[in-house]
Amino acid sequence: MAINTLEFASKFSGELDKMLVQKSVTGFMTDNVMRAKFVGAKTVIIPDIDFVGLADYNRETGFTQGAITVAQQSFELSQDRARSLQIDREDMDETGIANLAGQVMGEYIRTKVVPEMDSYVLSKLAKIAIDKKNTVTLDVTKVYAQLVELINKVQSKAGFDAEVVVFINPDVYAALMTSTEIQRHITVSDFKQGDINLKVKTINGAAIIPVADGRMKTEYTDDTENGGLKPTEGAKNIGMLALPKTASHIVKKSETMRVFTPEQNLGADAYKFDYRVYYDAFVKKSNLENIAAAISQ
Repeated sequence: MAINTLEFASKFSGELDKMLVQKSVTGFMTDNVMRAKFVGAKTVIIPDIDFVGLADYNRETGFTQGAITVAQQSFELSQDRARSLQIDREDMDETGIANLAGQVMGEYIRTKVVPEMDSYVLSKLAKIAIDKKNTVTLDVTKVYAQLVELINKVQSKAGFDAEVVVFINPDVYAALMTSTEIQRHITVSDFKQGDINLKVKTINGAAIIPVADGRMKTEYTDDTENGGLKPTEGAKNIGMLALPKTASHIVKKSETMRVFTPEQNLGADAYKFDYRVYYDAFVKKSNLENIAAAISQ
């Protein structure tokens, strides 16, 4: 029986989309609700609303007029990433193409796509903290004090009721978990990401998310030899990165998967999978001051 290529690809893309959100440490940023409008192939318009504060009520003249400012910010998507993969017809086993393809593409998402997306997003957020001079120099001997300082930097601007997330690299996380200062402050809380609820450690109400070292650099460039991204020569380590959970938005215009059978694939006797994801991470103007980082020198 011939494979219904279009139906298969459509269902498969949906599952890949869920995996991308759930496996990525920054996946919760796709949950952040905002009203956005695409106006071109690379541009998205995001509204940023600002208000004036209260004034005294005058019993003779009544209310003091105030303004609501709705700034339509334009952001340009820069990450248009793709790869074409093939599975030889002879590598098919009795489970069929759907199962084999799911295994191969699931592993590709987990080991290649997710690390790249996390690396790009976290480095972009760290650059905002650096540009705004909202950083401290990492000192692992004072890791708890610096963590509290970063959380305070964020909450003092975003509000002390803001739900804060702190990304931490492995060395800093190890130092933090062995510090005697934090033992009585650690709790375990629910953390929603996509369709799943995670259990994460929280300190002073902030969710602590450990991140692989390779995803915690300040700058990346294309790895032309191996594909994906690699840290630039001058990249620094991001020790900790703190921000409100709703501060950053990952806008994904598309994640598509095209499937071709060996009969449709003119280049080889193989099943061919074309994967493409088009996305970027944005921080609205009102949140630019709400990101803080500890950077190593």
